[in-house]
Amino acid sequence: MHIEEFRDYCLLKAGVTEDTPFGPDTLVFKVGGKLFALTDLNTFASINLKCDPERATELREQHEYVLPGYHMNKKHWNTVLIGTGIPGQQLRELIDHSYDLVRASLPRAVRQEIEG
Repeated sequence: MHIEEFRDYCLLKAGVTEDTPFGPDTLVFKVGGKLFALTDLNTFASINLKCDPERATELREQHEYVLPGYHMNKKHWNTVLIGTGIPGQQLRELIDHSYDLVRASLPRAVRQEIEG
């Protein structure tokens, strides 16, 4: 997956916005104002994604390309290394999982507005 594909995939999801709140080099995707994915614009070497804590641990044990979230709460975030063998379908599923977790945590009124 290339950064353009990653960006397009994230922006296809309902209610997603993109921003650079951590500086011009870090691209952040949010749903309902809450972060669900971020990456370095210059290198696109990894993506930080939210993950269910039990699943996060399992993924780290099973795959060398999944690490505890860099500069994030390591219980709830993984860093997924790009270009290290992760299948595109699995990466899309991890992005979906992150988005779904964050969307589910939003207040009901915000979720209803996103779902339209």
